[in-house]
Amino acid sequence: MDIIMEMIYAYAGRVLLSIVFLVVGLSVIKKISSITAERMDKSNLDQSLKSFLVPMIRIILQILLVITIASMLGAEMTSFVAVLGAMSFAIGLALQGSLANFAGGVLILILKPFKVGDYIEAAGYAGTVKDIQVFYTILNTPDNRKIIIPNANLSNSSAVNYSSYDTRRVDFKFGVGYGDDIQKVKQVLQKIADEHPLVMKEPAPMIVLGEHGDNAIVFYFRVWCQAQDYWTIYFEMMENVKETFDREGINIPYPQVDVHMQQ
Repeated sequence: MDIIMEMIYAYAGRVLLSIVFLVVGLSVIKKISSITAERMDKSNLDQSLKSFLVPMIRIILQILLVITIASMLGAEMTSFVAVLGAMSFAIGLALQGSLANFAGGVLILILKPFKVGDYIEAAGYAGTVKDIQVFYTILNTPDNRKIIIPNANLSNSSAVNYSSYDTRRVDFKFGVGYGDDIQKVKQVLQKIADEHPLVMKEPAPMIVLGEHGDNAIVFYFRVWCQAQDYWTIYFEMMENVKETFDREGINIPYPQVDVHMQQ
């Protein structure tokens, strides 16, 4: 009983002080994280970098808090650091995939192959980047689905960023009959491009005969536009070309088979 009482006298104060320090420390860390997020908002920092840095700062401060409390309780720092290193090694082996995602997130934020708001195609999915987190990147698809992709997959595979440049080229293929006038078809397509308000004059539209198909000759029709107008151009051009070809008497063929009967 005397030994127990001595231990209580020796450690009760430390334990109570550690509990108080823990509560106050967690509150301070929460406040620091909140202030850091507000300062980042005011400084117009990249949203993806903000969503990555704030959790990292919070985790680092929490680790420092645990080390400080362990020191207050009388733990030898050398032994504590050794145990912490062993635990870190074991956790690292168990969480290899998560660490790879973490490293991938760091690479994405440093190299910036894409940022929040970009429309990308990667890892078999396409959508707008909504958030770049420590371990995952969140995409929002055009039909409003949420796609969660591990950062390791994004950093170690090819990705297409459709938002990198202000302009894009829209490519079309239009087949016409072998009996149609080639020069007339080119003139009609040129007129369609010239009259559309969203088609850029420079670079100039390209209209060439690209293929001799089985059932049609195929024209390559390529126009440039602002990136945000891509799908507007695409759908309106498809409709305009069909209506204009019908009006001008230009034939749009379909696959046919000639059958010869032998007696």
